[in-house]
Amino acid sequence: MLTSAVTVSHQWPQVSVDPQRRLNPLDTQAKARKVEGEADMDANGRYMESMLAVWNEWEIRMLVLTSLALQVFLLFFAGIRKRNVSAALSLLLWLAYLLADSIAIYALGYLSQTRVPKAFKRTHRIQALWAPFLLLHLGGQDTITAFSIEDNELWKRHLLSLLTQVGLAVYVFTKSHPGADILAPAVFMFVSGIVEYGERTWALRCASMDNLRSGMVTTPDPGPNYAKFMEEYRFTREAGLQAEIVIEQERRAEAAAVAAGVAEETVPYTEVIADASRFFVIFKRLFANLILSFQERTRSQATFLRLTPEQAYKVIEIELSLMYDTLHSKAAVIHTWYGRLLRCLTLLSTSTACLLFNVLLRHRKGKQHQSSYSHVDVCITNILFGGALCLEVYAIGMMLISYWTHAALRSCNFSFLSNLIFRSIQYFRPESRSKWSNLMAQHNLISFCLLDKPTVLTKVLSVLGLKGHWDSWLHIRHIDVSHELKIVVFRELKDKTASIVDAESYRKFSNHRGRWALQCKGYYKELGWSVEVEFDESILLWHIATDLCFHSGDDAGDVKVAPFVEVSRAMSNYMLFLLVARPFMLTAGIGQIRFGDTCAEARNFFGTAAHPDAGAAARTVLGLSAEIAPRDVKGDRSKSVLFDACRLAKSLLELPPRKRWRVIRAVWVRVEMLCYAASKCRSNFHAKQLSGGGELLTVVWFLMAHLGVGEQYRIEAGHARAKLIVEKN
Repeated sequence: MLTSAVTVSHQWPQVSVDPQRRLNPLDTQAKARKVEGEADMDANGRYMESMLAVWNEWEIRMLVLTSLALQVFLLFFAGIRKRNVSAALSLLLWLAYLLADSIAIYALGYLSQTRVPKAFKRTHRIQALWAPFLLLHLGGQDTITAFSIEDNELWKRHLLSLLTQVGLAVYVFTKSHPGADILAPAVFMFVSGIVEYGERTWALRCASMDNLRSGMVTTPDPGPNYAKFMEEYRFTREAGLQAEIVIEQERRAEAAAVAAGVAEETVPYTEVIADASRFFVIFKRLFANLILSFQERTRSQATFLRLTPEQAYKVIEIELSLMYDTLHSKAAVIHTWYGRLLRCLTLLSTSTACLLFNVLLRHRKGKQHQSSYSHVDVCITNILFGGALCLEVYAIGMMLISYWTHAALRSCNFSFLSNLIFRSIQYFRPESRSKWSNLMAQHNLISFCLLDKPTVLTKVLSVLGLKGHWDSWLHIRHIDVSHELKIVVFRELKDKTASIVDAESYRKFSNHRGRWALQCKGYYKELGWSVEVEFDESILLWHIATDLCFHSGDDAGDVKVAPFVEVSRAMSNYMLFLLVARPFMLTAGIGQIRFGDTCAEARNFFGTAAHPDAGAAARTVLGLSAEIAPRDVKGDRSKSVLFDACRLAKSLLELPPRKRWRVIRAVWVRVEMLCYAASKCRSNFHAKQLSGGGELLTVVWFLMAHLGVGEQYRIEAGHARAKLIVEKN
């Protein structure tokens, strides 16, 4: 078979191709990569949009849950700080305290600006119910209203915030056009939120210093009518009658007489709580810089002189705990008749809101066969309800088993209820548990100079102004306040109180800074110069001298001397800590300048030889001849006292070990240095330390006040009773 091939000719258009632009395989790959990159960018863009949508969906949910978590943390851990000195806990509480308000306010603002698509408007309408919960969170917890006492002075700012945030929450809720199933629960939650926020603002106002002072000032008392009395006296004389004015002073019992008639005894714990609650009402005036009368001193002495040292300290611990509650919590509000009524109101209101929400939600589901609300939002709302109820119940439980409630029931003669509360207090707050940290900080100059080496880190911290915080964290430690130290302080104060017979001696007692101790021991002539200088210089002198005597090795192995050494060194290191880290608690001076100059001279001296430890360094200092006063050689430009302390230590080393450490203990522990520092510290600085675990200086200050020692008592004359006696002719 023959086949014919047919050739078909196609006329293609002629295209002129530039030889330089001919298709290149590399260009093809580049274009492919560009297309793939654009596809990846589109995919990444869609992924980012998806992630952004998820974040927008969950942002407000995470905010309200975080706000609730912060409230739980503050409720359980805020009260711990009054008996804990941990810097980490303090930092966490500070962050939680600031973030709790910031997050709640931001969440309210977020809700007010929310724009949701129409398709989701009904689904997310339940989020408007979260606004009153945020108000509840802004009201804070009963355990903390102010992180520091300075926060109490900002109560007017919190009042303004209360008004604005309540208005914003109402705006957020009304803007969402809520249905009847949300409206009723929201009204009850608004009641709880506004009451809680109002309680916090009122507690801050009550704890401000101006309000504390005005609330403790006694009612103005003009006394007997002097003008009328003198008019009667004048008329009697003008009538020709023989008249005479006889004045009888009010009788008062002095401490010596009180101490002689009272024997020390152990009283039940319920009496300790009752005494603390009774005296707190009186002695809290000290924190407002108010004075006390001799009648109050007599009543306090009559109680404290019969208590054992352990129970006397327990009374003071409870009083300081009550003062902490007054300054940093809602105690001043909730432990009143209206406060307890409001607490019942908030619990009832929150419970009703929770019940209504779930009943109406179930009714809505049954009617429409499905809920139009987001299941996640419903779960979060129930978590908020559950959290609010649990926090409320826990707070009420804490309120019931408190010293405040026990004292109130006892004063109303509700014996059964007060005994029930007391048993609960014994279980949850046993007598053996300390109500403050029971710690004293320790700072040692010689060890600090040996360990504080200049590094790149310390130079950077110095530039940033953080070197002091670094030194506090690295070189300051805490030890327990020993039972022996407490006993010695109490016994010494008690003995001196019983030996004082006039009002002037009470006030002068706290002005001694070791002079009395040296005079009693018979060494004032040789060592008196060390306590006649400024107080900060005296602390440095005796601190370094105590260390030099300890490292000299003369008393090594003497068992009878060991207790004196331990107590003396603990008090010496504590007083240096106050000088360096708490200078505001001591009298005004140049203590930090003296400390810095002394450290600089010590580093220069220690740098001339290798000193592996503090003992070798101390022995090197003692080996230096210091017959001439350093000031006569160096002048007065440097405030260092290193070699003045060396002279003092050499004078002490001339004494036998037992006498030496008895003298040192007398200066430190026979409460003269301690009492002087405690009495000169301003009351607001004592109050400031209550939130940081408490301070031994504050405990001693309160013990002095209860035993009548110090300058707190200015009313000594008492009530005079003038009688006009007329003799008939």
